[in-house]
Amino acid sequence: MRYVNLNRVRGLKALRRSPSMSIPASPDWELPLVNRQKEPFTRPAAVRSEPDRLEQILGATTKTNQYGQYFSLYCWCGDPPRYTPAIEALRLLMPGAPDEIADPEQWLFLDTETTGLAGGSGTYAFLVGLAWWEGGGLQIEQFFMRDYSEERSLLFALAERIAVRPVLVTFNGKSFDWPLLETRYRMSRKISPPTPRAHLDFLHPARNLWRLRLGSVRLSELERHVLGWDRGADVLSDLIPRIYLDFVRGGSPERLIPVFNHNQMDLRGLAALSSRILLLLSDAENEGQDGLELFAVSRICEKRRENTRARKLYEKSIASVLPTETDREARRSLARLAKREGDFTLACELWQGALEIQGTAITLTSSWRFTTNTKLAIRRRLDGSSSRQLRNFAVPIRWATLLPPPIARSRRNLIIGLRVSNARSDGRCWTFWRCQLRLKGEMRWRKEENGC
Repeated sequence: MRYVNLNRVRGLKALRRSPSMSIPASPDWELPLVNRQKEPFTRPAAVRSEPDRLEQILGATTKTNQYGQYFSLYCWCGDPPRYTPAIEALRLLMPGAPDEIADPEQWLFLDTETTGLAGGSGTYAFLVGLAWWEGGGLQIEQFFMRDYSEERSLLFALAERIAVRPVLVTFNGKSFDWPLLETRYRMSRKISPPTPRAHLDFLHPARNLWRLRLGSVRLSELERHVLGWDRGADVLSDLIPRIYLDFVRGGSPERLIPVFNHNQMDLRGLAALSSRILLLLSDAENEGQDGLELFAVSRICEKRRENTRARKLYEKSIASVLPTETDREARRSLARLAKREGDFTLACELWQGALEIQGTAITLTSSWRFTTNTKLAIRRRLDGSSSRQLRNFAVPIRWATLLPPPIARSRRNLIIGLRVSNARSDGRCWTFWRCQLRLKGEMRWRKEENGC
């Protein structure tokens, strides 16, 4: 260890005190270890930005539980009105859901504002907004963490509310809000994470219903284009963490007012959007505004094995005006359902309409659907002219080189053409040719028969 010669340091001119800056020898300029009340000095507390003023501005109250204080704000909204969903619509979103979740008295809408959007153990939920149906409208309660020391009391109050209303309703809450809150419960080491009876996340059905039409399914966009609401001046979500951190460091509490309003509008929009989605799922035939909504509901019904209703909605969506690609997809889906139910005639007609290729474009799905279409035509004992007519829809062999390389590499036994020969009237004997497309573009035909 090396020691510095203090004589050399004292000789430095930069460290010498000028006569004009000399401090008088007075007890006021000394730095004692105790204050005038003979009590030891403690570290000064962090600068707080007038919590009483924040309470007066928002009309909130400070509540206390066994873990300390937290900030609570109540408000009531008459719009949206209360809605009682049908259990059949809820089971489209959550198969096997119990009957209790159809009771709106058990629902608890939840939305959080956090110190960051990345999540993780270093992200805090400083504002937790809750809402439930009460008095024919929506009752909103917001828990605010004025300082990091109030987190446990906030989490304990949230657990009490979930115990009363155990069905969580969120928008992207399964992926962000609730996992973040569970992490904060575990990081507190005092309070166990509550277990909701059920969790309804309406982000995923909103994507299925309106992504084709809107593209973006942010809650503010859905409010504008689906609900017909206009938020007006709203704070950007990216600025919310910075506003709160400035408040904790002693910033003005007035800047938090738009954050509270933003959270309230999110809760109102979530409640109205959930009512709209469940109403559409329960009665899409009458509540659907356009063919895209009918097509989206039919896909949800097909996914949940409600084939009868899905087929009816597919037919109604095709009869309306749909974009070209969506119309083709609806015809293919309806043909698939018709095939499962044994309606091969309708399946052939739908696939024949879906295989109307414009120009020289070709897709993997088109070639595969044509193969199934021709086989079904033979099974239905079509005559020779009909078979030849269907054969005209076969994918030309020269179009094989137009397939995208990823598809050609991933499917070596890609069917790109089909020939039908020796088709008897009873349809029990048929022959078709399969073409194998190799990586280098080489094609080889192989003859396959059904063993007759």
